[in-house]
Amino acid sequence: MTAPKEKVVAVDSPEAPLHLDRFIPYRLSVLSNTISMLIAGAYEREFGLSIPQWRIMAVLARYPDLSAVDVAERTAMDKVAVSRALQGLLGSKRVLRAYDKGDRRRSILRLSAAGQAVYTRVAPMALRYEAELVSVLNPTDQRTLDRLLTRLMEQATSMQASRDIE
Repeated sequence: MTAPKEKVVAVDSPEAPLHLDRFIPYRLSVLSNTISMLIAGAYEREFGLSIPQWRIMAVLARYPDLSAVDVAERTAMDKVAVSRALQGLLGSKRVLRAYDKGDRRRSILRLSAAGQAVYTRVAPMALRYEAELVSVLNPTDQRTLDRLLTRLMEQATSMQASRDIE
C-alpha cells in the first residue's frame, strides 16, 4: 500500500496546513517558556518568586516609577497577571507603591530595598543562564540573533499598532 500523496498548497493559501514545529510564533513561545521555567526554578526555590513577579522586578529595576499599566506594556503580560504578581510583591514588601499627586488613580511602583537586594542576587543568575544558552552560538551568530529578534519585535509592534487603528 502506498502512502497518500500530500497535496501541494501555496503557503499563503487558506488551505495551507499549519505545521506547529515550523511555525515561528509557536517556536519562539516554546523557547521562551522553556528558558523561563529553567531560570524560574532557581529563583523560585531561593526567593519564592514566580515568573511574572521576577519580570516585574526586572522591569522596575531598569525603569523605576512605572504604573502597573506601564509594567504590563513593557512585559507584554496581561493586566490581570501583573495585578496578581504585584499583590504578591507588595505583600512581601519587595515593591513599594505610591500614587501620582496629579492623578490618584495612577500608581507609581518601585523596588523596595528588599526588592533591590533580591534583584541584585537574581540578575546575575539570569545572565549566567543566558550566557550558557547562547554559548552554542559564535559571536557573529549572537549578534545576528540579536539583530533578528530586534527586527521581529519591531515588525510585531508595527503590526499591532496597525491593527489597533483598524
